[in-house]
Amino acid sequence: MPTTLFAFLGACTLVAASPGPSTVLIIKQSLHSRRSGFLTVLGNETGVFVWGLVAAFGLTALLTASEVAYDVIRIVGAVVLVGFGIQALRQARRAKGAEEGAWEATHKSGWASYRGGLLLNLANPKAAVFAMSFLPQFVPEGAPHLPAMVGLAALWAVYEVGYYGLYVWFVGRLKSVLSRAGVRRRLEQVSGGVLLLLGVRMALEG
Repeated sequence: MPTTLFAFLGACTLVAASPGPSTVLIIKQSLHSRRSGFLTVLGNETGVFVWGLVAAFGLTALLTASEVAYDVIRIVGAVVLVGFGIQALRQARRAKGAEEGAWEATHKSGWASYRGGLLLNLANPKAAVFAMSFLPQFVPEGAPHLPAMVGLAALWAVYEVGYYGLYVWFVGRLKSVLSRAGVRRRLEQVSGGVLLLLGVRMALEG
């Protein structure tokens, strides 16, 4: 069991280290405040746990078996990504020439930050398919399948809270540099452009 857990956490680290939409959104929100970034992390990991539960109960197979269901979620995910991208670019444009106080006024509420992280994760069908293929590999031989899968899903989510929490902390440590309006505006533009491109790519995937 310890060997399996070490292997699982190692795999979780590799998964979290792979850049993706969630990473971009977490860093983007962390540019505003640690609170906003951390609540985005919590929302994202709630989504991870939900997909883990879906995989544990075998419901992900329904998604992969239905091309229509998969495409619907894929298109919704693309729209969400494009929406976040456009929002970031608009915020960067509004912040042009603004002082710190004006920038801080664009902060999202805590619920909006959490909801954004959750929505981005749940609107990604790849996350569901990945959970279905990832978690069963680490269920110990002879262990009850459902409890083991639920436990692994919970561990995965909690571990990533800690991992992405480091991103939030690191961005916060660079606050003296990132607090400059020009730097924040440029980073907002970059994150918005990346989210927009990821959304377009998801929409075009067949």
